[in-house]
Amino acid sequence: MTAQTPLSAFQVHASDNVATLLADATPGELISIVGSGAATELIVRERIAMGHKIALTAIPANDPVTKFGVVIGIAMRRIEPGEWVHLHNCRSQLDERSGSFDLHTGAPPRNS
Repeated sequence: MTAQTPLSAFQVHASDNVATLLADATPGELISIVGSGAATELIVRERIAMGHKIALTAIPANDPVTKFGVVIGIAMRRIEPGEWVHLHNCRSQLDERSGSFDLHTGAPPRNS
C-alpha cells in the first residue's frame, strides 16, 4: 500500500498570501504548496474548487490579498489559513460593489 500524495496548490510569487488549488479539495485534506514560496503544507478548512484561491496565512480584516506579487483585493473579515478566498470574504479595492457580487455567478447587485 502506498501513501496518498497530498493535493497541491500553486503559489505564483513568494510574497503571495494565497495559492491556487490544482484540484478540488474538501475540509481536512492536506494541501502541499508548490511554486515560488517556501514549500509548505496546510489543512483545508472548507470545500474549495479547483482553480480557486486558498489562504496561505492568516489575513486580517482590511489587509491586502496578494497574488502574482500584487494586491488583488482586500479581506472583508479575518481569513484563516486553509480558507477559501473569494467574493464572500475578499473585495476589490477598485470597485466597492465587489463585496456584494453573487458568490457563485459573480453578478453585481441588481441596483448597480
